[in-house]
Amino acid sequence: MRKNILVAASFLISYFTFGQKSWFTPYAYSAAMVKDAKIVTAKFTNDIKKIKPDIAFEVESIQNTTPYLIYYDEIKKTANLPLWSEVISDQKKFFYTVAGSEKDGQKAFGLFFNGFYLPHELAHALQATVEGTIEGSYENEYFANTVAMLWWRKQGREKDLKKCYESAKAIFATLPNPVPEGITIQNYFKVNYNKAGEDPFVYGYMQFKQFIHIYEDKKLPDFNTFIRNYINNIKRK
Repeated sequence: MRKNILVAASFLISYFTFGQKSWFTPYAYSAAMVKDAKIVTAKFTNDIKKIKPDIAFEVESIQNTTPYLIYYDEIKKTANLPLWSEVISDQKKFFYTVAGSEKDGQKAFGLFFNGFYLPHELAHALQATVEGTIEGSYENEYFANTVAMLWWRKQGREKDLKKCYESAKAIFATLPNPVPEGITIQNYFKVNYNKAGEDPFVYGYMQFKQFIHIYEDKKLPDFNTFIRNYINNIKRK
């Protein structure tokens, strides 16, 4: 019996770590990306259910390349991931432009869209589970980016987060500030969220700005504490 338990434990450890080995890099094949995404999703789900065992949190990660690149479908309860070879040419040109070269553009895509942003979308799924339907906003994006940052730190992926940070800093330096004078960035994206989502330079400005700020924030708690506080605060409302 003890031997079987050890074998099972070894399998679970392997299961939850294998899928993260190739993560943060652009995938050439859909099957490999989905396989690894499912493992990351299972680990995230397991971590949430350890905090709140009775939560009805179920998400399926699938490959579905669209102009949104990566997003959570609240109706289908799916995290939709893009494959680089299927990304439209205009969006590839955006990555080439802001990253400085085709090689660095593809690398940046992998760091974020086949890497950092999966738990970001799972955080949106958590919001939908706990709060009900949510709307796109600066605040909700900030929440999802914070959850993703803390979760990857919980997994010990500081080296990958540092690569993301360095890439985000380089890209952000190329992006013009789309926010007019006299209005806060929060209000700007509240009013223009859908329109901003259609322009990668505008939406990217928000996302990379948030990533940099969250990465540099030394006052953030650990993942478990942050999620516990979030769930408890929603209950009090």
